[in-house]
Amino acid sequence: MSARRSGFAVGLTLAIVVVFAACDSLPGKPKPGTHDLLHTEVVAFDALYARRCAGCHGIDGRLGPARPLNDPVYLALVSRDRLTQVIASGVPGTSQPAFAQSAGGDLTDRQVEVLVDGLISAWGHAGAARDASHPPYAATASGDQERGKNVFAMACASCHGPEGRGGPKGGSIVDPSYLALVSDQGLRTTVMAGRPDLGMPDWRGYVTGQPLSPQQISDVTAWLVAQRRPVPGRLVSETDSRRSAR
Repeated sequence: MSARRSGFAVGLTLAIVVVFAACDSLPGKPKPGTHDLLHTEVVAFDALYARRCAGCHGIDGRLGPARPLNDPVYLALVSRDRLTQVIASGVPGTSQPAFAQSAGGDLTDRQVEVLVDGLISAWGHAGAARDASHPPYAATASGDQERGKNVFAMACASCHGPEGRGGPKGGSIVDPSYLALVSDQGLRTTVMAGRPDLGMPDWRGYVTGQPLSPQQISDVTAWLVAQRRPVPGRLVSETDSRRSAR
């Protein structure tokens, strides 16, 4: 082979190598071992929270239509088991859906655990309610709505108005749409933890120097529940059923 032909062959070979090498590094071509994560493989708290929780509870856990999760007092009151149950199984009769695969959602048990761990580590604080005895998260005794009316007048009416229809510092808490979307426990939780993102105090701040007792919390919750009226499309809770049967 002549030197000229030999040089041409070498040049052609080099050109082919360069072309294939360039193809291997084309923009957008996945690198070996990389791929988009399946939704069940996502285990980063920020990503899970942004996709599943932020729409209702706010981008940073505040100022959403649902109660704030970026609230150390709430996280000091609620147990880890309860958080897990709410995320996994939802709350029937409310807008809180079930996210766990075992309950019809699309999150694995590991992803539910990541959300619970993330809420506690990002926004929890063990000493958030250390200056007063914690009321039980769930009622241990039934409330009395007549006594609750008096508790409301003492502790809540100055902000929400004498009948709860709205006042100088707070909106209506007897609005049928609001009461249709919140569970009995959700009402109790708001009484206890307040809404710090909206300036509403917790159970220690309604009356200066006089935290609400567990019984007072149960009583005013009972009064709030008693204000609920039938709304088309709302699932009837056990509490509603018992009340209508009386």
